[in-house]
Amino acid sequence: MARYKYVDKSQGLFLTVNLQEQLIPGTFEWTVDYLINKMDLSLFEQNYHNDELGACAYSPNILLKVIFFCYSRGIISSRNIERACKDNIIVKALADDLVPDHDTIATFISSNFDTAIDLFTQVLLHCSELNLITGEMFAVDGCKLPSNASKEWSGKMSDLKKKKADLEKLLKRILLRHKELDKNEEARKKLDTFRETLGEDQKRRERHIERIEKKIRKINQFLSTAEGKIGTSGQEVQSNITDNDSARIKGPHGYIQGYNGIVMADSGNQVIVSAKAIGSGAEGGCLPDMLDSLEENMKIVSRKKKPLKKAIVLGDTNYFSEDNLQEAAKRKIEVLIPDPQFRKRDTNFDDRKKYKDTNVKKYFDIDDFKYNKKEDSYTCPAGETLPYKCDIEFKSRGTKGKQYRMKQSVCSVCSLKGQCIKRKSGKGEFRALFIADQRYKDNLSIKMREKIDDPVYREIYSRRMQIIEPVFANMTYFKGMNKFTYRGLKKVNIQWTLYTIVHNIWKIAKALREKEML
Repeated sequence: MARYKYVDKSQGLFLTVNLQEQLIPGTFEWTVDYLINKMDLSLFEQNYHNDELGACAYSPNILLKVIFFCYSRGIISSRNIERACKDNIIVKALADDLVPDHDTIATFISSNFDTAIDLFTQVLLHCSELNLITGEMFAVDGCKLPSNASKEWSGKMSDLKKKKADLEKLLKRILLRHKELDKNEEARKKLDTFRETLGEDQKRRERHIERIEKKIRKINQFLSTAEGKIGTSGQEVQSNITDNDSARIKGPHGYIQGYNGIVMADSGNQVIVSAKAIGSGAEGGCLPDMLDSLEENMKIVSRKKKPLKKAIVLGDTNYFSEDNLQEAAKRKIEVLIPDPQFRKRDTNFDDRKKYKDTNVKKYFDIDDFKYNKKEDSYTCPAGETLPYKCDIEFKSRGTKGKQYRMKQSVCSVCSLKGQCIKRKSGKGEFRALFIADQRYKDNLSIKMREKIDDPVYREIYSRRMQIIEPVFANMTYFKGMNKFTYRGLKKVNIQWTLYTIVHNIWKIAKALREKEML
């Protein structure tokens, strides 16, 4: 009978490990080590005050290497990063065998807003040195990610007050039921019989009551200090007790409580050149800030006074508004942002059910009404006159204008009312027109509609998804950076900046590998 080597898996092993040999040239971890060693990290020293007294601190050099590598592997919790410093040989090599605790890691990330932005710029410069940024075309979009807060604690102020009242009723009902149970000797004896199987009933009831009381205190504390959260429309939106900077956002798989991470990526190698996180699902309002950030970063990278002179920025229909187009024109930046109806005008989509028969008008619009300058009125398709009624101001939208309204007696007997009136108002059937005051000399929305209908610009716009969508796929799916672990807009912005730096370092690692191959 054959004999085999004896194996004892319970026996420990002593291995000789050279930490430097774990960082293989060309890998992501080697690139992180290489880049961080070359960067200027002097800004991080402003947070340290242990020159003469206090314990020695962990070097920002080591903490950054550990954080970037762990983020690239989807390890985004500070406790899991601490665990990786103990167990993962590559992390140990990057950390020089040091093990910073989770509190040190979390504090380091959350207290370095300005330094994170400076680090982002330094990484961009390295991307530029490797010719990864063309500066010819950019795409902007947002990625909705959940935050470290639950939807359970979301709602308008009236909803939260109702939730508090419901919890108080539940607590009162539970206390009453427990009081009655304590009075019932027969029921209490039965509980004593099954006490060993069910556990300590009294302690279980106390824990239940304590949990409800804790929830009531949490809501009370929030309601006593917070005010209703106002959205971009000027109306109250849902607040969140745990993280009020976050928002209830409609994502690809339903509603989430989270933030919207906005990025601008270059068309050359999908390098992120500008990034920002916002606590809102509507991302159109942040375009001016993104354009400012883009221009500033490209000035540093290209060393040109007007780096966007020949560039074009692509955005989806969420960014289409007269204000955004005017802001881009003010900065002399060419943008291509289609209106929400642009596909309905595209003959290539005629065979699709979603866009079929969209050229047929169902209702009369403002173009079907003729303006009479002398009488300051409009003539409807039926030949009747809509006189001036009053001035209207929509504070939520920041618009003012005039309202022209037909008499109800005229509209009710009109043969064309089926094509004119979409729905009945509370006062009956009548047609009204709202003519907004023109705030700008040029109407850029009309020009943009004409621009996007040009086949050349439609071809250019088709590149938008090729530029921006792979960026989000790499960050969220491939690298696992698919949620925010911090609370508060400022801290979330730090983490989002670090996520984008990881993406750009990955681009640098790829470029360095290809350079070595050549």
